[in-house]
Amino acid sequence: MSFVLKISPDDDGRRLDRILRLQFKNITLGQIMKSIRTGEVTVNGIRVREGAFHVSSGDEIEVKWEKGQSVPPKKTSWGKIAVIFHGRNVLILNKPSGMLVQPDEPDGDSIITRVWGVTGTRQAQAVHRLDRNTTGVLAVALHGQALRALEALFKARKVTKIYLAVVIGKAPEEITVDAPLLKDSENNTVKVSPEGQRAVTRITRLASDNDYSLVRIELLTGRTHQARVHCAHIGSPILGDRKYGSFGANKAAKIVKRPMLHAYEIGFPEDVDESLAEISGRVFRADLPNDMKEFVEARGFLFTL
Repeated sequence: MSFVLKISPDDDGRRLDRILRLQFKNITLGQIMKSIRTGEVTVNGIRVREGAFHVSSGDEIEVKWEKGQSVPPKKTSWGKIAVIFHGRNVLILNKPSGMLVQPDEPDGDSIITRVWGVTGTRQAQAVHRLDRNTTGVLAVALHGQALRALEALFKARKVTKIYLAVVIGKAPEEITVDAPLLKDSENNTVKVSPEGQRAVTRITRLASDNDYSLVRIELLTGRTHQARVHCAHIGSPILGDRKYGSFGANKAAKIVKRPMLHAYEIGFPEDVDESLAEISGRVFRADLPNDMKEFVEARGFLFTL
């Protein structure tokens, strides 16, 4: 089924995405923009792939969903987001690089707006954050009770969070970094400072050569940019990190396009709220993304987790 909308003189010259947003209020802007980009919207029989396209009086817009429908019928996949676990109350995803967890503008593309599109509800919320270019395991609560229960677990530090990273140089064999972190919200940066909040990270070297190391990072607290800042603090900055890393080393490793940081594992305790029974005592992992896997294999790193 489809729906055809004829543009009135009052809407002459308006943007296509704004016309559709007004006509289909049950469909998010993110869903509308995805339909436009994938060619599901036509103007006078021609696919228009730009939301900023200006329509004219008398134009006929055809869309692939019906008036009053809550989500487009083809919005049934996660795109490039791998689903690790899909329960009734909790969703565990493998976040790709280059995507925000939360939208930076209303209905902008992000993990959460894609979850909204697939589930048809805006109750779903991420319980923790990963930076735009960090990959790996992400927990999403599908309704309010699960969200509150998960937030309580994270606050009580009952959730294990393990990362893998490629760092510059030979990292210490094992070290626990206990260094407070202070956030500068205006510049979106973090630094080690006695005025900051306590932050504790356990770092273990898994493999190395003279230039790089693969490390296991366990976050014992959950501060913004904690893994990145603590690695830099001990003289082992994450490769590809432009904010806290080494410009020279990043430039030398031309194939590296992002910080080599991956959220590998998340584990939950057995004693949980009834809304979290489906993940009680479970551990979820996400394999290394291709860019990190290819890098460590090219270096001949052998390791066990």
